[in-house]
Amino acid sequence: MSGPPFHIKAKKEDIAENVIAVGDPGRAKMLAELLDDARLVNEHRGFLIYTGTYKGKEITIATHGIGCPSAAIVFEELGMLGAKRIVRLGTTGGMKPEMEIGDVVVATGAVYPPGGCGVGMYLDGHCGPTAPDPVLSTRIMDELDKEGIKYYYGPVFSSDAFYAEDPGFAKKWSEKGVIAVEMEAAILFTLGWMRGWSTAAVLIVSDNLLAEKQYLATSEELRARIERVAKTIMNVYTKYY
Repeated sequence: MSGPPFHIKAKKEDIAENVIAVGDPGRAKMLAELLDDARLVNEHRGFLIYTGTYKGKEITIATHGIGCPSAAIVFEELGMLGAKRIVRLGTTGGMKPEMEIGDVVVATGAVYPPGGCGVGMYLDGHCGPTAPDPVLSTRIMDELDKEGIKYYYGPVFSSDAFYAEDPGFAKKWSEKGVIAVEMEAAILFTLGWMRGWSTAAVLIVSDNLLAEKQYLATSEELRARIERVAKTIMNVYTKYY
């Protein structure tokens, strides 16, 4: 594609090579507070994007919205504007019985429905390479270990419809080794390999789909954990990139 991006009204100098992407614009505001000299570089279409510095390293916090089609637009346009590494920091539904709200998941791959998550639009019916960059992901896990943050790692399910799953969904996929469900990792990982970006997904458990009593925690309730994990990702960027 030639010409400027349609949805992110920012210039190349506004976007850092290192990006943390979140679904919720409220979460983008939250994480921008962790940066020095954060400036709002886009608010078009509600995709709030901030760029600032953390320990002297320039970092962009970007909103990608809900679901793969929305996220794909943002990821593509961030890449057009110079992003080289994108870590999705989002929430997820846990699918291991022992998972608790606030636990951390590092995605090692993403299952998605055939033709779903926008991947089919790129690959003409073929399966996408839905795995993150192993070096970036390993560095994040190493940093989580150093910070004493417990985490799970394994494949996640990238869903196209928040309310479509039947009651047996979590049990079915948990038995197949999938540890959590979210909505954007599959397209991020696929585009990363296609476009040459390094990608990863670090997710905070907001509910456990296998729990007897269902409760969905809000971003504000998860704020302390989200901020701590965000700082861990930023530390990886400052150390290695």
